[in-house]
Amino acid sequence: MDLHPSFWPLAAVLISLLGAIPIMLSGRNPNVREGWTLIIAVGKFLIVASMLPTVLAGGGFVFTLVEAFPGVPIQLRVDPMGMFFALIASFLWILTSIYSIGYMRSLEEHDQTRYFASFAVAIGATIGVAFSANLLTLYLFYEVLSLSTYPLVAHERNAESRASGRRYLTFLLGASIAFALPGMLLCYSLVGTLDFTQGGIVAGAASPGVLGLMLVMLVAGFAKAGIMPFHPWLPAAMVAPTPVSSFLHGVAVVKVGVFSIVRVLLDIFGLDVLGTLSVGALLPYFVSLTIIVASLIALTQDNLKRRLAYSTVGQLSYIILGVSMLAPAAVTGGIMHIASHAFGKVTLFYCAGAIYVAAHKKYISQMSGLGRVMPFTFGAFALASLTMIGAPPTAGFVSKWLMLNGALDSDQLALLAVLLSSTLLNAAYFVPIVYQGFFGKPSEEVAAISGIKEAPLTLVVPLCLTATISLLIGLYPYFFLNLAQLVVP
Repeated sequence: MDLHPSFWPLAAVLISLLGAIPIMLSGRNPNVREGWTLIIAVGKFLIVASMLPTVLAGGGFVFTLVEAFPGVPIQLRVDPMGMFFALIASFLWILTSIYSIGYMRSLEEHDQTRYFASFAVAIGATIGVAFSANLLTLYLFYEVLSLSTYPLVAHERNAESRASGRRYLTFLLGASIAFALPGMLLCYSLVGTLDFTQGGIVAGAASPGVLGLMLVMLVAGFAKAGIMPFHPWLPAAMVAPTPVSSFLHGVAVVKVGVFSIVRVLLDIFGLDVLGTLSVGALLPYFVSLTIIVASLIALTQDNLKRRLAYSTVGQLSYIILGVSMLAPAAVTGGIMHIASHAFGKVTLFYCAGAIYVAAHKKYISQMSGLGRVMPFTFGAFALASLTMIGAPPTAGFVSKWLMLNGALDSDQLALLAVLLSSTLLNAAYFVPIVYQGFFGKPSEEVAAISGIKEAPLTLVVPLCLTATISLLIGLYPYFFLNLAQLVVP
């Protein structure tokens, strides 16, 4: 890759980190504060997108802040993997900002200035993770993201939200300090560098046992990926306002977790080394357990956001499953699932928030017939559900189809069975919500509503857009597919 020294990677990070300042200073004028939020969101996306042509042409950008240790700088680098994630996160932040404005104003939420400022810092850290050139830089931005999203999780400031916030930090900071940090130090002591390099950096550096231990530490350390048993923070975080849930599940936090693990698998270990490790061979079966168990728990949840949360736990492991199968088609499918899940799941959470704003319903059992008075919201929910299930012609079909082909190519029939059976479970916990919404017997409260009663347009427009994009990615997957294929060795 031909790397060009450039300020743009740092600018993509700083625009929202520093943008939190004018957001906080304009707290007494909501229109100005939210204007800043939108300007910064659009500006960040434009900076990221401006670097896309160079990346597609096989080039990239690099910016070095400081040499932290010999051979380990704090450095940003724009490559295909980072661009894939940064494009999705920065684009969805624009829509999430618009959605947040509608949601927070409709419910007259408190502490809106702190909310938008925390959001800005969090998306800055997310892009920092995406553009990290090495494991140390990624680790630092990963921790900034954990700390900056705590006020969002504990936003309600009641006993439940404070307890959830503590659990959130305990799991995420505890795992990263207990596992990722020593794993990173072990890697540095073995090879003297932490640079992300296509094909990995640890080949021949230690015995398979030591490398296997390091793999376990680095996978367990990035608990944002929600692999069981490091998942309890995720359902607990559902006490946060719905835009935060969509940000946690669709735009940033959980994607940072799986992105970090994918970086470790592809650019620290490399597929060839992973294929020689017994721990590497066990990883796809371990995450398969998370996929199946999380799907079964999702079936039992009546609270819509909790059902979506357990769905997220399972869907994230698809990404790691695809990459850890080591077959090129499956690796590509795993990376594509970052996009499929991002647009599908953010739509589902947008819908959950729109339902709460318009009808004050949290529980699926209370939503019978609601689709008839909220047809756009439930229509978008249906489309996003098809993406999560993996039904054609949605984005989820593309990613799951690639993973199925990878399982067949590598003759891993047990994993093929996991993919097929979990798809049936996905349908089992999503289809009844849609069916009940459109065809269920409405309650007296819902029956009394005449005509259509949707949430404000600032909520409905973003969810319709993300649902449509999840369909368009399925119909025309080549944009993201080309980027994903640049990542696969």
